[in-house]
Amino acid sequence: MEFVLQAIATIRRWWSEFTLQTKLMALVTLMVSLLMSGVTFWAVNDIQTDARLSDTRFGRDLGLLLAANVSPLVAQGDRTEVARLSKKFFDSSSSIRYILYADPTGEIYYGIPFSVSEVQNSLSLRRRIQLPENPLSSADPTWVKQHNTPQGEVTDVFVHLDHEGEDLGILAIGINPNPTAVASSSLTLDVTTAVFVSIWMMVILGAASNVVTITRPIKELVAGVQSIAGGNFKQQIDLPFGGELGELIRSFNKMAKRLESYEEQNIEELTAEKAKLETLVSAIADGAILLDSELKVILANPAAIKILGWEDRQAIGIDITEILPQSVNREISMPLTEIVKGEREGAEFRITSESGETSLRFLIMSVISASNAIKGIAMTVQDITREVELNAAQSRFISNVSHELRTPLFNIKSFIETLYEYGDELTEDQKHEFLDTANRETDRLTRLVNDVLDLSRLESGRQFRFDATDLPQTIEQTLRTYQLNARDKGIELHKEIAADIMPAWGNYDLLLQVLGNLVGNALKFSNSGGKVVIKAYNCQEPSPNDPHHLINRVRVEVSDTGTGISPEDQKRIFDRFYRIENKVHTLEGTGLGLSIVRNIVEKHHSCIHVKSELGVGTTFWFDLSVFQDKCDLPQVLNAESLTFESADVRTPEGASAISLELA
Repeated sequence: MEFVLQAIATIRRWWSEFTLQTKLMALVTLMVSLLMSGVTFWAVNDIQTDARLSDTRFGRDLGLLLAANVSPLVAQGDRTEVARLSKKFFDSSSSIRYILYADPTGEIYYGIPFSVSEVQNSLSLRRRIQLPENPLSSADPTWVKQHNTPQGEVTDVFVHLDHEGEDLGILAIGINPNPTAVASSSLTLDVTTAVFVSIWMMVILGAASNVVTITRPIKELVAGVQSIAGGNFKQQIDLPFGGELGELIRSFNKMAKRLESYEEQNIEELTAEKAKLETLVSAIADGAILLDSELKVILANPAAIKILGWEDRQAIGIDITEILPQSVNREISMPLTEIVKGEREGAEFRITSESGETSLRFLIMSVISASNAIKGIAMTVQDITREVELNAAQSRFISNVSHELRTPLFNIKSFIETLYEYGDELTEDQKHEFLDTANRETDRLTRLVNDVLDLSRLESGRQFRFDATDLPQTIEQTLRTYQLNARDKGIELHKEIAADIMPAWGNYDLLLQVLGNLVGNALKFSNSGGKVVIKAYNCQEPSPNDPHHLINRVRVEVSDTGTGISPEDQKRIFDRFYRIENKVHTLEGTGLGLSIVRNIVEKHHSCIHVKSELGVGTTFWFDLSVFQDKCDLPQVLNAESLTFESADVRTPEGASAISLELA
């Protein structure tokens, strides 16, 4: 009972939400639907009744006619003639479904089609006929009934057979339904169904039209009024309606524009100034923070949030001393307190993180109102880590270069002054020794200047011509250059070049410089009895665009059995001005050799790798594209952009050389 009451309440609430127009449309539709259903029922029933009467009359007449013809034959017992005559009647009309003959006891002794299972199933007969409760007589010789089959309603006509007052049994005839009447009844039902569906489709379209033309604009107007009441004067309704609704919508939009204009006149200047300030603060590269008089953050631009690592935490409204890094907080907490108390106007600090990886500059100023009251504090934060690193690198460079320049210049000047002042007193061997020392120091000074110039040239964006390079020739020239130096130190210098080595795609002079720097370093850090080997062989690596496609490469290795490089130094050996010997001050060098190597290898769109173990030795290696696979070069770019330019130079194979420029 409670469920029924809840359902009734739900229907009432659902019905109350409809507009009057919708309710009227629903009631009219219901009435029309009921009327159409009644008309359909009446029409179909009337058609079926007429068909039934027609079938009954036809069956009665046919049964009486057949009974009159077969009664004498039945009385004589001539069943052959009865069968012939019955078959003739059965074949003469498609309306006859069956013909059965039964004796006075109801026992069937002949039928057309008696042996067919369809007759037995439709009449549910087992060779007997259930006789009527009221016996048939000559006064009322027929009895009619109907039964339904899948093909329609069949009329069963039972006729009393008698001849000269003798009861001969029953004749049963089945009449098929009139196909015209059945088709008419079905057509009437289909037409009525189509009309019924059309009516409801019209109702649905009318409801949708009502929603679009009336309900929707009214809801838009209600939402617009609520939005304006909430202070949103930019609210506009854009619906293409004419008539009274269109005029109402246009009037609403005019009202909203006027309210918006009034609002803009009152706050335009304030909004503009605020927008300018916010844009300026957000756009500057330095961090900007604004604090109130209680040291709570009220503004922080994106740069400040990034520099101080506030991306994952809420900073606005929080005391700045609670969210600053500990190393920073120790330095500026006291000055901030003094500025708030008015004891100082501002301060500037340079603070380095405890790990030493980050350096920050803080500029703090008080915000004073027209009445000289402190309203807050403005802070500027600058990340000067790069600047500190550059200054340190510059200092290291100046220190290294100054030291390296001072030593050869001092030696050159000393020996030349000695020759100049005491040349007549020196023997020829002494003079030759002095000149040889001055010459070696001059070479040392030249190498230092050349290293600096080479690094500057590589980083200047200069174009270099790349074509097929004969690596065996490059390696052979490197061995000839350093063979004497290796022999003087008692170090074996060898090469291992694959017989099927392919020509590399590169710059001959640059690759010669790479091999020279690597072999020179290997000799420098190898002791007497050591070994330095240059290897070159073919290898393959998966293409970045298609891992199943292998790209041909040529790998170059320079190995030694020297002192090795510690894991800590391996991370920095390719940095400019970094020297391992800085810790022992025993070997010459500028710290630029491996930096030059890395720069050249990267210009060949490759990477320099190192594997080293202290006391065992070191191996440097890099891969080069082969000349046949030069078309794959743009696919292996991993750092800088590549520009191809035509050149007039031709390689020995006749292929056009190209020039590479790194942007």
